[in-house]
Amino acid sequence: MKRTALAALALTACAHSTIAYAGVTDADIVNDAKTTGNVLSWGMGTEGQRFSPLKQITPKNVKRLVPAWSYSYGGEKQRGQEAQPLVIDGKMFITASYSRVFALDAKTGKRLWTYEHRLPEGIMPCCDVINRGAAAFDNLIIYATLDAQLIALDQATGKVVWKEKIDDYQAGYSSSAAPIIAGGLLLTGVSGGEFGIIGRVEARDPKTGKMVWMRPTIEGHMGYRYDADGNKTEAGISGTTNATWPGDLWKVGGAATWLGGTYDAKTGLAYFGTGNPAPWNSHLRPGDNLYSCSTVAIDVKTGEIKWHFQSTPNDGWDYDGVNEFVTFDMGGKRMGGKADRNGFFYVLDANTGKFERGFPFVKALNWAKGLDENGRPIYDPANRPGDPTASGDGKKGNAVFATPSFLGGKNQMPMAYSPDTGLFYVPSNEWGMEIWNEPITYKKGAAYLGAGFTIKTLDAKDIGGDYIGALRAVDPKTGKIVWEVRNNAPLWGGAMVTRGGLVFWGTPEGYLKAADAKTGKEVWSFQVGTGIVAPPITWDQDGEQYVAVTAGWGGAVPLWGGDVAKKVAYLNQGGSMWVFKLLKD
Repeated sequence: MKRTALAALALTACAHSTIAYAGVTDADIVNDAKTTGNVLSWGMGTEGQRFSPLKQITPKNVKRLVPAWSYSYGGEKQRGQEAQPLVIDGKMFITASYSRVFALDAKTGKRLWTYEHRLPEGIMPCCDVINRGAAAFDNLIIYATLDAQLIALDQATGKVVWKEKIDDYQAGYSSSAAPIIAGGLLLTGVSGGEFGIIGRVEARDPKTGKMVWMRPTIEGHMGYRYDADGNKTEAGISGTTNATWPGDLWKVGGAATWLGGTYDAKTGLAYFGTGNPAPWNSHLRPGDNLYSCSTVAIDVKTGEIKWHFQSTPNDGWDYDGVNEFVTFDMGGKRMGGKADRNGFFYVLDANTGKFERGFPFVKALNWAKGLDENGRPIYDPANRPGDPTASGDGKKGNAVFATPSFLGGKNQMPMAYSPDTGLFYVPSNEWGMEIWNEPITYKKGAAYLGAGFTIKTLDAKDIGGDYIGALRAVDPKTGKIVWEVRNNAPLWGGAMVTRGGLVFWGTPEGYLKAADAKTGKEVWSFQVGTGIVAPPITWDQDGEQYVAVTAGWGGAVPLWGGDVAKKVAYLNQGGSMWVFKLLKD
């Protein structure tokens, strides 16, 4: 009997060993949004809904939510902490500022290993030394670095398995977005739109890092496919050369894919938002400037752009269109929602890109008078920054006061969608900017703006109160803001919603908050000691539901925020992971 029992134990151990060795599969990632024990992708599911089926924590018992553990990232490397963690079989993997990675025991917070990438001098991140997260595949954790590299680490040891260069950091390229796995491929974007780089989406073999295809997001540039030996063949240019870009400016046209993308297995499409065209001075580049400030839907099998929707043609305000495109079901169709930096919320057909409806989700919006029947903005010419060549000295164009500011009605902070309420939960901001154009010429590795600006707060009477940030529950069917929770400082962290009827989000003042997802009534908050500029997650382990968020004030607001940065200068930096669970009776 003892031999039989030992044999059974050995077989069980082998089975568990096999499961662990098999690692994270593409099927696991496709089902990520439906399962509760792990968080395997940025967005808590590649669709990006950030919705969890968990319902142990509710509006009635959330007052018993208390810290389970906290872990400090330590040292002097604080700055902004914008990453979403992953949880895999009881282990948490979180990226941090300066391209670091920590592996922690998800139940206790015990450090398992740390990886610190050695960054060179001369990197050019536009908006702090942040990182937004990693991807998981097989036994690997894969993330991007500020010097434009991709690194795959062994989940068990933190050892480097492979490392690949994305591009030249000395030319302005960097990378901070969380990669995603789509159709068995690793998809990544690039950062550096303020330096005249060329935006693109790359697909790689996640096990080796080798390229499979590459698709530029500026018209006129060639896409490529790669064989197993790394040999590339042309896969057609993006768009039509000079169709919407005059002269040669498309060669340094920007449109960075700096926030990464989402993927819907039902459509087979990956959705990437694209950033501003370069330079900011729109008078140098008449035309729509495709595919800047757009959502591009890419067939993951071929790397071809199946459709695109441009939210801000001929952008003159730095209204990057990078914000996440979140797919959902509505009216029997697969749709997608996007809260754009330009202040409009767009609802599109996820299969075709057909415009269904659009509406403002911020109260102060003056750069456009509205949207036409196709979703194209109806510009207010008086609120476009002027041409510097028309000025007396040719050095500064006419300045305008535009809303929202270039930091956007919504920026990097991801929204959430609940299929239970049918609402999107959008971290939004009300602010404006004085902006003007200046002459500029391209120089490799130098800032390529051609504009000056100062971000300013708005008069309370124009937005109905003295605040900047607001978490807003938005109905995509009607365009109505169902409820909002206002905040003194600008919101810069993301949202998460659960079947338990709660929406969670963080504030720069250091509070992780929860509200009733239907009514917006704030029912819980906890002070973590530094600003939260990252999205929370939730999972269950050993019968308990956990909530986690990384904390550490920073990001673009302190660096680019003008008068707003001065207003919130009292906020403290930090660097820590906070995990919560219900206090047992």
